[in-house]
Amino acid sequence: MGREQTQSQMSYTVEQLVAVNPYNPDILPDLENYVNEQVSSQTYSLDANLCLLRLYQFEPERMSTQIVARILIKALMAMPAPDFSLCLFLIPERVQMDEQFKTLIVLSHYLETAKFRQFWDEAAKNHHILEVVPGFEQAIQQYAVHVLSLTYQKVPRSVVAEAINIEGVSLDKFIEQHVTNSGWIVEGKGELVSLPKNEFNHPELRRTNGAKSIPLDRIARIFPVLG
Repeated sequence: MGREQTQSQMSYTVEQLVAVNPYNPDILPDLENYVNEQVSSQTYSLDANLCLLRLYQFEPERMSTQIVARILIKALMAMPAPDFSLCLFLIPERVQMDEQFKTLIVLSHYLETAKFRQFWDEAAKNHHILEVVPGFEQAIQQYAVHVLSLTYQKVPRSVVAEAINIEGVSLDKFIEQHVTNSGWIVEGKGELVSLPKNEFNHPELRRTNGAKSIPLDRIARIFPVLG
């Protein structure tokens, strides 16, 4: 209970500091501590992290590359949100040339282009960079499942295994969990997974939803404004 109160109080304090005076360099240590708190408690605050990166722009001599790396890793874990790009925009190019940041940029590219095999291979080579942030693998697996659900109606078991970097019994348990909680259906003696319908893997749903969400009378009212 005491730890929960401490975390809640820190979150409240940092949010207040960011809201009241986001460009005050005196809050820099609090924001750095909050990054470490996000790592240890597996929470996330993009606003606080962006505020810290902006302060580093004004106080470059106070920049902690360790803290910046943790911010970027947390941002990768937030995909498909564009947080990584937002954070990277605030980091000077000379800093981005650091080897660990070049690695994180490569990993980001692999995720954005759904090259999961290359991503996991690169991540394995740089485990020492990523292991400092708990929950990283699970967050990327969740993102991979999100991408698969948008891409496939039915996906081979081997593709699932490659995307989430799990095989054997662990893969069986992962699939069973999603059968129970996410509506997956296993077919073809376990070699094929049918994914729930959505407007991306079933285009006909997009047309139906689109017609409902933008009635013709609303479109007609837009034309005079555009003209």
